Amino acid sequence: MFDEFGHESIVKTLLWADEQATQAFALALAAAPALRHAFIELRGELGAGKTTLVRHLLRALGVSGRVKSPTYAVVEAYELPDLAIWHFDFYRFHDPSEWRDAGFRDIFASLGLKLAEWPQKAVGFLPRADLVIELELVDETSRHVTLCAQSATGRELLRAATQAGAVP
Repeated sequence: MFDEFGHESIVKTLLWADEQATQAFALALAAAPALRHAFIELRGELGAGKTTLVRHLLRALGVSGRVKSPTYAVVEAYELPDLAIWHFDFYRFHDPSEWRDAGFRDIFASLGLKLAEWPQKAVGFLPRADLVIELELVDETSRHVTLCAQSATGRELLRAATQAGAVP
């Protein structure tokens, strides 16, 4: 599959039956060396499990302490000895230009992992994500998940996170 700019994207769909499946995916994703400098978009309605996935991913990477949703702060930063992580939530943006006004360009230009919830609220300002993870509620516990790798880094993440036996 190619987008309007001729970039190749690879799409894979999964069904996570429960939170343990979300955790297993996060553990597999955390093991991928390419994650260290990736940009991942997390899409889905309220309650779809975006922040839950981020919490499992940050725990798998070694973040201890409270992992909270950045809904009101817009961004939460985490520093590990060998990795900087920024978790964004653009839900409260009313205009995409708020991204520029907040000074996030420097963060996105730096090394480290960037995770963005509600990226559509900053459309036109965010760089192209390496991996887009779309979560859709099926019922109280299960999620339909669409993964779209949009770069070489994204394809590496997709392979690592969905390799045989990595996710239920």
